[in-house]
Amino acid sequence: MRSEPFVSIEGVSKSYRSQAGAIAAVDAVSVEFGCGDFVSLLGPSGCGKTTLMLMLAGLLGRDTGAIRIEGRPVDQPYTNVGIVFQDALLLDWRNVLDNLMLQAEIRGLDRAALRTRALALLHMVGLAGFERRHPWELSGGMRQRVSICRALVHDPLLLLMDEPFGALDALTREQMNLDLQEIWLARRKTVLFITHSIGEAVFLADRVLVMSPRPGRIAADIAVDLPRPRHPSLRETAEFGSYTRRIRSLFEDWGILRERSATSLGTA
Repeated sequence: MRSEPFVSIEGVSKSYRSQAGAIAAVDAVSVEFGCGDFVSLLGPSGCGKTTLMLMLAGLLGRDTGAIRIEGRPVDQPYTNVGIVFQDALLLDWRNVLDNLMLQAEIRGLDRAALRTRALALLHMVGLAGFERRHPWELSGGMRQRVSICRALVHDPLLLLMDEPFGALDALTREQMNLDLQEIWLARRKTVLFITHSIGEAVFLADRVLVMSPRPGRIAADIAVDLPRPRHPSLRETAEFGSYTRRIRSLFEDWGILRERSATSLGTA
C-alpha cells in the first residue's frame, strides 16, 4: 500500500474580490509530495504561486478543496514550517544571532538549544563570525542566508520559499543555489520553492510543478532525474537542457515567451 503523502492538496481553488468582480487566482489544484521532497513551483507572474503557498501554510483561506500535512487538515496556521520571502525581512536593530533567536521568543523554545542550532546553521552557510553584525552591515546574499537560517533554526518539517533569490545579482544567486542545495542535502527538509527561473527550478528540485497563466492550474508535473550533488556545469549538459526546453515550450505555447522578428522590431 502507498504511504500517506506528507503534503496533499486536493481540488483547491481561490478567488479574490475586486471592483470588477471576482478574480480567480488558483483553480482546482491537486498535487501530492512526500517527506523530504524538493519541489519547485514555476509559473508566470500572477498565476497564483504565492497564493497557493500561503494556503499551504494556513495563512490564507481557500474557497474550495482540502489541504493536509502529515494527514491532518490545514484549517489554521501551520506552525511546523519555515518561510523565506524575496526580501530577507530582518530586524535592523537586532544583530544576526538575535534575528535567529526571534524564533525562540515567538515559539517559546529553549534558548540554549536554539542558540546552539543557530550557530551551527550560520557556520554551515559561511557566516560564522558574523553573529554580532547587524543586517545593514551585510550584503544582499548574506542577509538572505540569515533569513534561511532563521526559517530553519526551529527545525521545521516544511520549508516554503517564495522567490528567495529573485532580488540578487546573477553570481550571488548561483552561489545561493549551491548553498541551498548543501543545506537541503544535510537537513532533507520538505521544500516548496517558488521561482520564475526555469534553470533554477530544474537545478534545485526533484520535481518541477509548472502553473498555467491565471487562474493557476498545475499544467505539468515533471520529475527531474539528475544526480546530486549538482555542480553549476550541469547546466551545460544535454540532460539539463532537455528539461529546460520542455518547460520553455509550455511558456511558448501560452505566448509568454516568444521571439520577435527583425521586422516587428523595426530593424528590417
